[in-house]
Amino acid sequence: MNEKLLEHFSKFITENKKNLIEKNLPFRTRHITLVLEDIFQPHNASATLRTCECLGIQDIHIIENINKYKLNPNVVMGSSKWLTLYRYNKNSNNTQSAILSLKEKGYKIIATSPHYKGKTPTTLPLETKSAILFGTELTGLSNEALELADEYIQIPMFGFTESFNISVSVALVLSRIIERLHNSSIDWKLSKQEKEELRLNWYRKSIKNSHIIEEEFLEKISLI
Repeated sequence: MNEKLLEHFSKFITENKKNLIEKNLPFRTRHITLVLEDIFQPHNASATLRTCECLGIQDIHIIENINKYKLNPNVVMGSSKWLTLYRYNKNSNNTQSAILSLKEKGYKIIATSPHYKGKTPTTLPLETKSAILFGTELTGLSNEALELADEYIQIPMFGFTESFNISVSVALVLSRIIERLHNSSIDWKLSKQEKEELRLNWYRKSIKNSHIIEEEFLEKISLI
């Protein structure tokens, strides 16, 4: 069914867009994922998504305990539509449920903090799927997130200031990790099925009123 739907959608999408999708699809990864806990500044929220999209990180997990995650369209530049966002905001404290869910999916939980001695973006082992946690702009990660972490990571610093801005931290950590992944023998790419599903979702997001086109197509083939 997905193949037929893709073929139908291809009639409504430009060759340039299809080529861009095929160019970027092989570089998408779920081997590394980003987790953001209580980020509240729209500029930072948007900058982190833009960084992940540029680096090929597909899944972003957003924990909203106190602060609602808001985007600034002038910063995100449309990057969010190419990403898969998971939001945890149904409970008063969503940190535990988010982290436990990631662990069940085989992710090692890596907490970022300047106060915990740990690995660096250069020395962090990458063989296991890793979820990198970043906390709120004011206080960093919650105690619960730090306690549930499997490993810690810190960015080497040589100045008087305690920490980088969070959007800068995300860029520094993830860019180095992704570069290492690409130069490794680790199987970090999406499976064939994941690529097919993502391609279909990207087609949907590239076509105006795609939901109407899809409904009409499915209704048509059901009558055949």
